[in-house]
Amino acid sequence: MNRQRSFALALLAFLGVAGGGGSARADGVVADLSSHLIAITTGFTGASVVLFGATEGRGDIVAIVRGPEHEVTVWRKGKVAGIWVNAESVMFSNVPSFYTVATSRPLDEIIAPGPAALYRIGTANLKLQAKSPATPEEATRFGAALIAEHQRDGLFAANPSKIAFLGERLFRATIAFPANVPTGTYIVEIFLVRDRDVVSGQTTPLVVSKVGIDAEVSDFATRQAAAYGAIAVLGALVAGWLASLPFRSV
Repeated sequence: MNRQRSFALALLAFLGVAGGGGSARADGVVADLSSHLIAITTGFTGASVVLFGATEGRGDIVAIVRGPEHEVTVWRKGKVAGIWVNAESVMFSNVPSFYTVATSRPLDEIIAPGPAALYRIGTANLKLQAKSPATPEEATRFGAALIAEHQRDGLFAANPSKIAFLGERLFRATIAFPANVPTGTYIVEIFLVRDRDVVSGQTTPLVVSKVGIDAEVSDFATRQAAAYGAIAVLGALVAGWLASLPFRSV
């Protein structure tokens, strides 16, 4: 109870600053994150941030965390001359590198299919676009395989996480990120849903970045790819030579 009271007082103080001249009340929902940076360091095992906010009036909350989009090729294996090989593939051009949803109630109870599709809420509404030639059936089948693979990797949430209301207006949710979370600038979208439709929303950024020596090594590998490759090969050769020393005859 004391923890919830402390959270509520901190949130009300935040709202007093963010609202200012009353623009937050006009928006219907105001929210923020406990941190706008996830720092990946050596030994990183995952992280979480707290989403918190308040609504003006009644309604449910839906939050989406969407990572930078990139191209992904999905392969299907087939037998050729008795050997399993990559037989077919479809490339998708607008795949979020990370995608998760949090809701205050089950998604199908609070929002109609139309608004959910419009705002791309839920993995079924991601609208993955096939870049390589593919029939609609192939695009649907390979798209489902892509989503399933990302869910296995922990990059797409299989089920929405819970947004909890503290009283009638204040809400919070914990958003978890796995150890393999991709770097980049993420977008957190918060929607106020009323009568199964989106009536208000806002977005806030979240940065996932390598810091410290990991960031320096990654930056060097990107800027000086040839030199980094040569150093990696040399390091492997030296490591192999050192490992062979105990087995050499004197």
